[in-house]
Parts: sequence; structure tokens; C-alpha cells
Amino acid sequence: MRYWAEAAWLDQGPVEAVAIDVEAGRISAVEVGAARGDAEILRGLVLPGLANVHSHAFHRALRGRTHGERGGTFWTWREGMYGLAERLEPDSYHRLARAVFAEMALAGITSVGEFHYLHHGPDGRPYDDPNAMGHALIRAAAEAGVRITLLDTLYLTGGFDKPLTGPQLRFGDGGFESWLYRVDKLARTDHALIGTAVHSVRAVPEPAIAALACSTEGRPVHVHLSEQRAENEDCRAEHGCSPTELLERCGLLGPDLTAVHATHLAGNDIALLVRSGTRVCLCPTTERDLADGLGPAHALAGFGVPLALGTDAHALIDMFEEARAVEMHERLVSEKRGRFTAAQLLRAATRHESLGWPDAGRIAVGRRADLVAVALDTPRTAGIEPDGIVYAASAADVTDVVADGRRIVEDGRHTAVDAAAELAAAIEEVWA
Repeated sequence: MRYWAEAAWLDQGPVEAVAIDVEAGRISAVEVGAARGDAEILRGLVLPGLANVHSHAFHRALRGRTHGERGGTFWTWREGMYGLAERLEPDSYHRLARAVFAEMALAGITSVGEFHYLHHGPDGRPYDDPNAMGHALIRAAAEAGVRITLLDTLYLTGGFDKPLTGPQLRFGDGGFESWLYRVDKLARTDHALIGTAVHSVRAVPEPAIAALACSTEGRPVHVHLSEQRAENEDCRAEHGCSPTELLERCGLLGPDLTAVHATHLAGNDIALLVRSGTRVCLCPTTERDLADGLGPAHALAGFGVPLALGTDAHALIDMFEEARAVEMHERLVSEKRGRFTAAQLLRAATRHESLGWPDAGRIAVGRRADLVAVALDTPRTAGIEPDGIVYAASAADVTDVVADGRRIVEDGRHTAVDAAAELAAAIEEVWA
């Protein structure tokens, strides 16, 4: 298969007239200044596939439903999330996740990191297949045509030294060994990797964090880190240190770890992340939706911490907005422009290695054939220079998506899933 792009974002930036040959799902040749010939045309600007490094698929059913007259707080939002979690079972979760992953595909996302802690039945009892919910997610991603890294999440307590109660019972496995036994039964496929996660230092006691750190076996590991000030304060009261310092003490920091949010880092935290090679995933649209605060994105990048991006609770599913927000939020904090270049923001939006797919994220020979065509003639993008795409485009401007060499979006429509109709039906079912 040969594709011809009017323009493509290569390592050196946007380049016109690029032919891209694909064999067995990989890019076999890239030719700049090529004639169109009989190749399939990808109009506009072609980007590498985007990576949504942090997702909770079921949170999509909360979009627009948690604001109320006064908006509430993170903690009142969490109560609403618990109420939603009680309503899902494997079949309904599959239908919802399939539609959510199709919405991601329409936005140019070819890999998703699913931070998965909705494990068991509403009363905490395992299903006959103890990984039924995880398998539902893996199947949903396959049907939507995107790769998934299932980040099976260790979740043991309802807070520092508090038992799991109510909806939280679904999240726990009773102990570290029980959790690990279940996770070891999950198998990777061509489109699915199995990673692990610590939900947070609130939800996993120190000995279990240390045990997980010794059991990662090179798999991607993720953790919610310092999302709320209260988390930091409670951690200091319980452990005498910050959450980052606790993870360092447990041996979890390192190049296999992606710390999600990192909004309220303090003291020596950034230095620990830098020294260990830990990545950070920012989720700007969720962080502002929940009024979490603004993390030190510019400082992290300045010290060499690799940044990734995620849509988290799916207030929006738009990686252009996530990338753009990193820069715009920094402008508001610093009162300076140009804190990040367009290339840096696009790199953060294509960091597939945080999900265990290091062979994706570039249009280059040997890489996975993930191609995202963005129209340059919409009301949002008409007249812009191609390297301004991050500052102007939205998910609605994505016209075509190729994932692992297979076209999953064509002319702005998913080739297998009516995402809007299936989202409406799945969300109505959940709330019925």
C-alpha cells in the first residue's frame, strides 16, 4: 500500500508531497517530494498517530453531568463517579468502551492507556471470569481499531488505612498477591499490552507499592501522583514525606513508570523524577474541569522529564486541545508566550513509549504505520501554516486515520462504529 500526503510531519517538521509505503502494518519507505501517482491520497497535514496515555473509559458517561449549580469539588465529582461505577457490568462496559474508543479513533488516537480499576461485580465478588471487565475493554479496543495498554490497577484501600466500602469494593482484590495472580492471567495480543498501575498512594499501602515495584517485569507502570493537595497533606501525615518521596522509597520511580498529573509537586519531587527517568502524563482538560490546579509543566520539561498527554475523565477527547492547553496554561502562569514549541507539544501527544509501544509515534521507516490526516481547509485551520496545527486544529478536523496500516477513519467517519449513536445508546443504558 502506498499513501501520498499533501504534507506530512516528519522528524524535521512539516514537509510537502510525501509518499509513505506500508507493508504488514509498518512503514517500509518514506519519499519526500514524491509524485502522487496512483497512491491513496491523504489530504491536509498527516501526523503520526496520537497517544492517549491516560484514560478511564467509563468516565465518558459523566461528561456534562457533574457541574451542577455551583460546580462542586473534586470530591463531589468522585462521589458521582462512584455512582456510575456501580452501574456497569461486562456487556454494558464493552458497549460503552467500544464507543469511547471509536471517539478516540475519530480524534486521531491510535494507542490508549486504559487505567483500569473497575474489576469485579458491584458487591466486590469476582465474575466467573475474574478479568471479565478487562477483557471487555480489550475487545472494545480491537473493534474500534486502536491499540490498548490495559493498565490493570492495584487498589486496596479507600484512603490511608481505610477499608474499601460501597462502590470501592469493585476495585479491590483483597491483597497484592490476589491482584497479581489475577493480572498474570491477562494475555497480550497483537493490539493489546498488559501493564500495571498503582492507583495512588492513598489507595495502596507502602508494602504493596514496594511489592509491585519488584514485580513489574519491564511492563509499563502508571500511578496517579499528587493530583490533589489533600493527597500530599495526608501522605505527609501518614508517611512523613511527599507521595513522590514515598514512591522513591518503595523503588517504584524509574523509566518504566509514568506519573499521571503531578500537579502539586513540591520540594525535592522534580529532582527525584529527573534522576529516576520517570515520565509524567499531563491531562490538562480534566485537571481544569476538576479544578485540580496547574502543574509545573515547563519546569518538568526544562529538567528533561519526558511529558505525555491523556484525556483522563474525557471532559473532551481532543489531543490537540490537550497539547495546546499545556502551552496556554503556562502562558497564564508565567505571563510569557512560547513556553513550548509546536514540535514539543506534538511529541507529548505522540509518546506511545509510555504505553509500551516504542515503535510508534513517528513517520519513519520501520515504525508502525499510524497516520492521521488533518484538514487544512476547515474554518479552524484555513490559512494557517502547517506547523501551527497544534494551535488551531481540533479533533473535528481529523479526516482519515490509519492504525497499524489499516484505515479506521475515512472522510471523518469511523469505518466500523457509529460513534455518536453508540455513545448515546450506551450512556442512556448506563443511566437508565
